[in-house]
Amino acid sequence: MSFNNQFQNGIVILGAGNVATHLSIALKNAGLEIKCVYSKTIEAAKKLALKVDSHYANDIEHIPVEADLYIIAVKDEIIEEIVKHIKLKYGIIIHTAGSISIDVFKERFENYGVFYPLQTFSKNREIDFSVVPICLEASNKILENKLFDLAKRLSRNVSIVDSDKRKKLHLAAVFACNFTNHMYSVATEILKDTDLSFEFLKPLIDETAQKAIDSDPGLAQTGPAVRNDQNVIQEHLEMLKDYPEFEKIYKFVSESIYKLNKKKN
Repeated sequence: MSFNNQFQNGIVILGAGNVATHLSIALKNAGLEIKCVYSKTIEAAKKLALKVDSHYANDIEHIPVEADLYIIAVKDEIIEEIVKHIKLKYGIIIHTAGSISIDVFKERFENYGVFYPLQTFSKNREIDFSVVPICLEASNKILENKLFDLAKRLSRNVSIVDSDKRKKLHLAAVFACNFTNHMYSVATEILKDTDLSFEFLKPLIDETAQKAIDSDPGLAQTGPAVRNDQNVIQEHLEMLKDYPEFEKIYKFVSESIYKLNKKKN
């Protein structure tokens, strides 16, 4: 059987947010048919459907039941509700969440899995999907092979990762992405009462990220905390007296940097 014949009855996308949008476009670009886009918000479903030449629905009872693949790409807290209400004849059902176990499907379906693209997605930014790590898990070996073939159509970086490991990977990603981005927001707030803009920090951010990519992030750590330079640290804490939440973050993270560095050395 050819690859395209495996999914000749099309794919149903449940969700119309950031992950659903990028994944749907990547699948369409790979030659797959998106049969229907479902979202509780009809405008969101229609907007994505227009991008991938698909039908759309805002009632889960109205999605096709004969598709080959159903991809749940919604907020984590909604996945279980969708699983309870979705009906399909013989298709495969998967979700894209990093922190939800494959067992969410166990009681209701035979062929199910996880298709987790490890990336931060925003609708208004293009993503090169070919470099996005895709982590797979499946209820059986035959399905694992099918999902692997599908993932390889989208990305050069595909791995089999079970639910426990994927949850830890998702946790690590929160630190590496979400928390790091929050630090950029804090830096912007600190600069607000000056005539200096965030632009000053962009070359520093680029170099810091590149060093983390090129070597062990722990070995690339610099700054007053890793040196335990208390003169600078105390001066910074004094400057943060008007920002009590930022002061807590500075103190806690500085201590964490020092302790982790000391442990490694």
